[in-house]
Amino acid sequence: MTVLLDSWVWVEYWRGSKNADKASSYIQSSEEVIVSSINIAEIYFWILRGYGQKEAEAKKRILERRCFIADLDPSIAVEAAKIKHDRKIALADSIVLATAIKTNAKVVTGDPDFKGLKEVVFIGD
Repeated sequence: MTVLLDSWVWVEYWRGSKNADKASSYIQSSEEVIVSSINIAEIYFWILRGYGQKEAEAKKRILERRCFIADLDPSIAVEAAKIKHDRKIALADSIVLATAIKTNAKVVTGDPDFKGLKEVVFIGD
């Protein structure tokens, strides 16, 4: 199964939260792992804010080595707009979901905004 690891997964993993083991099982699996370019922005911002640019760059390199990075292209952008309109979720989440649909991946996350969606493997509480 191809998985798109949402920003939530990486943040929980690097925070060492109570969900870190669940996140780790996907990060360290043999599955094909994708992240959306919007995830890069979210993760980089989170690390930059809490730990500084040097650490943000180091984590970005980890993402680049581990994951296929799916860029936001016009077809994903249009699909994300439709998802945002129809499902009333945040634009970044809509981009993640549209990216997963285009790449035939399941979104792995614990973000409550994704809970209950058929395209999602929910690992949060």
